[in-house]
Amino acid sequence: AMEGSPGARIREGDCAVLKRGEVFKAVPVLRRRKIIFEKQWFYLDNAIGHSYGTTFEVTNGGNLQPKQEVEETPTETKEAGTDNRNIVDDGKSQKLTHDDIKALKDKGIKGQEIVQQLIENSTTFRDKTEFAQDKYIKKKKKKYEAVITIVKPSTRILSTMYYAREPGKINHLRYDTLAQMLTLGNIHAGNKMIVMETCAGLVLGAVMERMGGYGSIIQMYPGGGPVRAATSCFGFPKPYFDNLHEFPLSKVHSLLSGTFSTETLPSDPEDNALVEEESNGLTEEKQTSLQETEEEPTAEAPMEINQSEEQETMDINAEDVEFKENKEKENKENVREKQMKQWERRKKLTETAALLREKNADGLIVASKFHPTPLLLSLLEFVAPSRPFVVYCQYKEPLLECYTKLRERGGVINLKLSETWLRNYQVLPDRSHPKLTMSGGGGYLLSGITVVLDKGKSDSSNSETLKMEEPSPKRCKVQDLHC
Repeated sequence: AMEGSPGARIREGDCAVLKRGEVFKAVPVLRRRKIIFEKQWFYLDNAIGHSYGTTFEVTNGGNLQPKQEVEETPTETKEAGTDNRNIVDDGKSQKLTHDDIKALKDKGIKGQEIVQQLIENSTTFRDKTEFAQDKYIKKKKKKYEAVITIVKPSTRILSTMYYAREPGKINHLRYDTLAQMLTLGNIHAGNKMIVMETCAGLVLGAVMERMGGYGSIIQMYPGGGPVRAATSCFGFPKPYFDNLHEFPLSKVHSLLSGTFSTETLPSDPEDNALVEEESNGLTEEKQTSLQETEEEPTAEAPMEINQSEEQETMDINAEDVEFKENKEKENKENVREKQMKQWERRKKLTETAALLREKNADGLIVASKFHPTPLLLSLLEFVAPSRPFVVYCQYKEPLLECYTKLRERGGVINLKLSETWLRNYQVLPDRSHPKLTMSGGGGYLLSGITVVLDKGKSDSSNSETLKMEEPSPKRCKVQDLHC
């Protein structure tokens, strides 16, 4: 199945996702950049210009060649046994040795032909059932046919990838739970959303994808700056970021109490940029390229020994002065640049504060490693009445506490605490069954809808009066029935 819009071409500088079987990896498309994926190394140069969804074969020298579709051999010719009971897996059924296979590989023989040879040299192959034969071929193909599909990133693919590769980075947020959040949060184009997440920017990316560049998003962030490592993997066009704002959590309290100022900003996000880089899946390559450059010996021209020492010291002094002057110039420019950046940040922060002050957000999504109660109680202030909110937590207990606190506070209806349950199925003719392994838990969601909070009466007295009044109309009805 082709992912993304059909006919979209792979361009240099894109962020693409490599797929092999059920394994995904996000990589930047760059020329002459060696990529290692599933024990295969190759270059993406030849993929540029092809459509997304194309399957490539890795040929010698790590070049990618689009794979020609081969007609499957019809099954009539196959001999197959009736059951697998008498087959013993003692490792002796394959006549080809490890060295034979290596020799075949070195000759440059294609994976397909190696698989064919393995079948021909297996003493037990024709005794296996048809299903077992299919399984055997599939397994050997995976091992010897170096085939890679390049797909366009999307929420589904990236969340599957993160969940499989680094679930800790996204608080073990399972992809079906993320889908539930997007639905419960009623996310669509034109919304004004508040997103608070510590999932490497995956939840933010999912919301941005749903909104398609229309509407606005305010990302609340802890610490020095927002982390958007996963967001950058989506490859959104520039305009998508025009209406993306960020606001530090540390400022929420002052904004609500009316003492907000932009003077004390959290530490510069530049210190954060490094941390973010590391948390991004794209770093392995960066590190290797750094090492490579370090190892090369620096070819310095050998000093001419007959130079007089006086000459040298004079040159050094002259250089020193020049160096100092340049340094001062640089420092001035740096200071100026820093001031400009600081000014920019303040301007943006003031704008975001104004957006929040309107208190008319269309929804709130929270998926973080922090306790949800204080977050929700303060962030719900910015949400308009009759709007949905969704909170994800890996554990149930914090959400239970949050549930009771919200009940006490009032201003919300339709509170639901749910857990999503996921079971994968293998669907194949005559052998569809649930997969043997199943994900243990997909975390918990607390969702609800905001309503106007009646600040006049306290909630408790309100509910008591309701209790008093409730039974009488019911009693009337029952009496009516008896008459």
